[in-house]
Amino acid sequence: MQYRTLGRSALQVSPLCFGGNVFGWTVDERTSFSLLDAWLDAGFNFIDTADVYSRWAPGHSGGESETIIGKWLAQGGRRGKVVLATKVGMDMGDGRVGLKPARIREAVEASLRRLQTDHIDLYQAHKDDAGTPLADTLEAFGALIKAGKVRVIGASNYSAPRLAEALETSRRLGLPRYESLQPLYNLSDRAVFENELQALCMKEGLGVISFYALAAGFLTGKYRKDSDTATSARASTIARYLNGRGLAILAALDEVAGAIGSTPARVAIAWLVARPGVTAPIASATSLAQLADLVAASELKLDASATAALDTASTGG
Repeated sequence: MQYRTLGRSALQVSPLCFGGNVFGWTVDERTSFSLLDAWLDAGFNFIDTADVYSRWAPGHSGGESETIIGKWLAQGGRRGKVVLATKVGMDMGDGRVGLKPARIREAVEASLRRLQTDHIDLYQAHKDDAGTPLADTLEAFGALIKAGKVRVIGASNYSAPRLAEALETSRRLGLPRYESLQPLYNLSDRAVFENELQALCMKEGLGVISFYALAAGFLTGKYRKDSDTATSARASTIARYLNGRGLAILAALDEVAGAIGSTPARVAIAWLVARPGVTAPIASATSLAQLADLVAASELKLDASATAALDTASTGG
């Protein structure tokens, strides 16, 4: 497997990143362990989570995903094989939200405890905090890097103007900079990244680890009408893709997959892995069969005609 460099950092990551939001939410601890073991066995090393995963689920308070990953790491022999990414900034309740220095210092200690590690490879601002000066946030992250608790920092859900401002702030003040961006990007959701962020990330040499690689499962092709979402934990998210454009994209995925003997999910991820500027798309799996699809997708190369067909369907061209 050919690893990729994350931004201008020294981190070498696999071409796909396992999305840890499912751990403790749609998959239990035992299944999570088997998925993580299979991920490493397949040659992948990149895992992404966040302190807030999965606070949205009934009875959860956040930290469930990090806790499971930490228990898995504690079994021994795994930490050195993993590039571990987590995030801070979302609302954890009781006023624990945002990117003020005190919040970052508190949050990183909690994440380290849950993850049962002494350092985080990639620590990301989960979303922009307009109420906190960028310099304050970056200084706090810089202190964590100096202390050896964090290796590299990244941003998630930043607009192009705010990301550019953050990078300029780092340059001006001599502070560590965001080395990666985690944006929404997939075959269905293209505008947010392609209109402004893609050019900025490529110009600045940032790694891109896009989320929702399969559009909450829609691009697998198993959701083609409203009734198909009845048992999905992501039903409300998937529903927004069930329209004329979404069905046209599925039709194109079906056509390409049929022509090359693959699946819509593999084709959708292969398209994303090959996009300019993308380092490692984030994708999740809840079974070993789904994980096998991710492994196969990372090895799939689409020709120009297949890529053109997908582009035409997803842009309406």
